Amino acid sequence: MSTRRLADESVQPASFAFNAENQAWAEKRIALYPAGRQQSAVIPLLMRAQDQDGWVTRATIEKVAEMLDMPYIRVLEVATFYTQFQLQPVGKNAHIQVCGTTPCMLRGAEGLIEVCKNKIHPEPHHLNEDGTMSWEEVECLGACVNAPMVMIYHDVYEDLTPERMEEIVDAFAAGKGDTIAPGPQIDRMTSAAIGGRTTLLEQPTAKREKFVPPPSPEAEAAPAAAPAAKTEPDTAAKPKDVAAENAPAIKGTPKKAKVSQAKAEAERKSADSAAKATGKPNTAMREGATGAESHAEAVDDGKAVGKKKAAEPAEGGASASVKKSKPVAKAPAANPREVTPTAEKGGELTPLFERPEGPADDLKLISGVGPVIERKLNALGITRYDQIAKFKKADITRVDEVLNFKGRIERDDWLKQARALAKGGAEEYRKVFGKDPR
Repeated sequence: MSTRRLADESVQPASFAFNAENQAWAEKRIALYPAGRQQSAVIPLLMRAQDQDGWVTRATIEKVAEMLDMPYIRVLEVATFYTQFQLQPVGKNAHIQVCGTTPCMLRGAEGLIEVCKNKIHPEPHHLNEDGTMSWEEVECLGACVNAPMVMIYHDVYEDLTPERMEEIVDAFAAGKGDTIAPGPQIDRMTSAAIGGRTTLLEQPTAKREKFVPPPSPEAEAAPAAAPAAKTEPDTAAKPKDVAAENAPAIKGTPKKAKVSQAKAEAERKSADSAAKATGKPNTAMREGATGAESHAEAVDDGKAVGKKKAAEPAEGGASASVKKSKPVAKAPAANPREVTPTAEKGGELTPLFERPEGPADDLKLISGVGPVIERKLNALGITRYDQIAKFKKADITRVDEVLNFKGRIERDDWLKQARALAKGGAEEYRKVFGKDPR
């Protein structure tokens, strides 16, 4: 991917601020995330800012970073990584994104690009003479069956020809883009077949009929053939212990089968009696046995293959074969350095300063202080500009440690900003810094 950079400083605005509606939306969006995870709102806030101004400026990145208490570089990384963010000024009336992937190219996307070059600018990401139109080539827009297509802001225009593309460009350039209906520009409903549907023509009904498959040719010919003789299932391989519902006796085992089973059982008992069976293994017939029936233990102290030496009973009658239980490993204790000050105090900050009387100042006018930081400062008892202006070195250190600022107060020069605001508000701030607060 090519390197994406911010626009030249000559076109960068001095500041950015959400309008009232978008500011309320942004604060509500930030509040959706759990404590400590508000930075996850960076992409929604950048998109909202782009919807408002058309592109993402340096001031926009700084504003979003302050609102989310993020380093500027982190927000810059997001804005430059995702190509959905426009880093250059775009047309006031329309910024056209032309799909240039294979399906659209095969269907005539090159003709749409030529229209943009002729009517807007020969190069992408450049404004026309009036500053009302701009264009770029992008990857897939997600509707290959409707190729070729373009996207203008959040609307897509599909099934385009060069002639229709010229009409769309002219309409948006004249400020009449609302007269062009998005979607397919031919006789087609969404992504259905051109000219209407060719399948699924029946209207669905609320009542669903049970499907009965048609009989197979073999089934139709079966009555003509002689019925096959009924045979009993072969149960020779079945285990002796079967479920009651599958027992032959319950299902009506034939009388001959019952007689055969009784005869086999009688013959087995007769053979056991003749051999004076005791129920113990006959080791005399297994001289070469190597398992539990072997007498190798008496010969080589139980070292024969397949035989382990019997364990002696443990003291108290317990078997020595029982393994001693291993002690359960204790979970490592939490590192107190990894716990945030807020978490240590049950989610609340302990005030460090005595809260002054009177209404609180808008600390967000200080560059580097967003809504989140303002709430934290208020919780510490800091509500006025003159408090910050009078910070000593020790005060700065305490606030840095509690809020994990890592030098932000000195880096952003809060004290100088606070002195100016405390002295004469926004007017004094402009005299000192040459720009509006924030």
